[in-house]
Amino acid sequence: MRAFFQGAFDFYRKIISLLPVYAARFLPIVDASSNSQRKHWHNWQVRLPPFWLHTLLNLTWLIIGISLRLTNLTAKPPWTDEFSTLVFSLGNNFLSVPLDQAIAPDILLQPLQPNPAASIGDVVHNLVTQDNHPPLYFVLAYLWMKLFKSDGGLVSLFGARSLPAIFGAASIPCVYILSKIAFRSPLVGHLTAAMMAVSPYGIFLAQEARHYSLAVLWVIGSLTCLVIATRHIQNRIPLPIWVALLWVGINALGFATHYFFSLTVCTEAVILIFLAWLQLQTSSKFSLFFSSGWRRIYAVAIGTLVAGLIWIPILLENKNRDNLTDWIRGSRVGLDWLSPIFQALGTLIAMISLLPVESSQALVVIPSGIVMLTFFIWAVPILLRGIKIQLQHPENRIMIQVFAYVVSSAIALFFIFTYFLGIDLTRGARYNFVYFPAIVVLLGASLAVGWHPPKEIKSLGKWGINGKKAAMLIWLMGFFSAVTVICNLGYQKYYRPDLFVQLIQQTSPTPVLIATAHKTYVHTGEMMGVARQIKLANSLQKPLFLLAHQDKDPNTSTIALENTLNKLPRPFDLWLVNFHAPVPEAVKICVKPDTQSMPSINGYEYQLYHCE
Repeated sequence: MRAFFQGAFDFYRKIISLLPVYAARFLPIVDASSNSQRKHWHNWQVRLPPFWLHTLLNLTWLIIGISLRLTNLTAKPPWTDEFSTLVFSLGNNFLSVPLDQAIAPDILLQPLQPNPAASIGDVVHNLVTQDNHPPLYFVLAYLWMKLFKSDGGLVSLFGARSLPAIFGAASIPCVYILSKIAFRSPLVGHLTAAMMAVSPYGIFLAQEARHYSLAVLWVIGSLTCLVIATRHIQNRIPLPIWVALLWVGINALGFATHYFFSLTVCTEAVILIFLAWLQLQTSSKFSLFFSSGWRRIYAVAIGTLVAGLIWIPILLENKNRDNLTDWIRGSRVGLDWLSPIFQALGTLIAMISLLPVESSQALVVIPSGIVMLTFFIWAVPILLRGIKIQLQHPENRIMIQVFAYVVSSAIALFFIFTYFLGIDLTRGARYNFVYFPAIVVLLGASLAVGWHPPKEIKSLGKWGINGKKAAMLIWLMGFFSAVTVICNLGYQKYYRPDLFVQLIQQTSPTPVLIATAHKTYVHTGEMMGVARQIKLANSLQKPLFLLAHQDKDPNTSTIALENTLNKLPRPFDLWLVNFHAPVPEAVKICVKPDTQSMPSINGYEYQLYHCE
């Protein structure tokens, strides 16, 4: 094992050490005494021009990133949100699934069947009337999934997940461009791209058939325009018209991908207000607010505002929006008030490192937790020291402040929504896409200091591991964290229909009815996961499903279940799954076995009854 890790360390050290020494010319923090290293790489600089060297390095990060994102892409079963992507992207909807009656798996899975008659108009119509998301990603997925053959008559899961995986990989060269423009340093760009390639959070977003990896691209693009605008505001020159138009266009696409992109725009507004305040210290109010440079910023703000406001009527007309967001609403008691803080902190940590701390085995959780704790005790001082040193340099200070304010403003908005509006955004780790690229850029900028530390700084951290070795170890931690995610040992799927189907097959030799209380298509998706697993496993057992609908009165689900039970021939096994309603009298006469010895299944809270 020691030989394995030593070999891996040497391998990745050689890859990362391709970072050109002369890149330090573009970073004001240089170690002028590294003459021997300059001589060592002299031949590389002669043989390989800078353009091709940077291209080679970017291809390396891209290959690593796309390989990680495509590995085990279909190994994890889809969950409810992914089912909504699959169904709506096909131009289908959930209304075709019958409620309050026993149905076969094929009927339940009908919305997952490719529909040649569906059009882009159907995709948009179904989304704006039944879902609470804008349609851009779903339209792209509609076009993309047509390239893939069906899987047993159902839409290809690989086709659906490969699109966000590609978008996730595209974020690697894009964040390189962002950080290179921000710090005028290819070195910062490469370190940022390298960390984006292995970020466990980035891989988590990219391996789900959802729109978050596309939204990350728009965040990167918008932040790039913000960086350019910051430079122009500093130099008191107008923003080029093409940049202003591009900025508005990117923001419009961001709104059309996810409504929470508006949080990124809000953080950018905070930055612009901060820049205006800085200039107010040296300019009169009149000359500042009516200068040609700020007039174009106002134009961008107006264009962005219009691009966002056009979605408000569509969102307000959706009757399902409150039901679909119930899971992030609710009251808190006692220590529950502290949960959002720990949830936000956990997401921040997982952007860099995530070992198998979610395992059900203590022998895995404890060592993983110790390693992560030790890693952060060692790494955090190094990273903070790097940020402090960057702040001391005038050319880099403003950019560190910009990205730091993006992160802090976004987190502040999350807590405002959570504690004052009663909408706990910290419960959804995926929503942190709004500031994720800024975290990676700050990480790359900090690591660049250690790569070429100033002469007066002898040590940035503890235990004698600094500089390039520290950067490589942090990258390797990210790599092993990425492997943790793709093996479903981190950011684990909340729904495990595969395990639930195995349990049914092992426990129920008789016909089966699986019943659940239904409110929205989220509950339809829960049952779709079970039905899909049964179909793909070619199981001889074909259970029936009951989606017992309820609006406000839980008893409506109870009545629907009782009516269905009276129509079914006996014997059969009844599995009540996530059935949040009173159990009818017809069920109480069935035999309820002892289920304490049976395993709990993520996403499926069940009760078993033998009805004879």
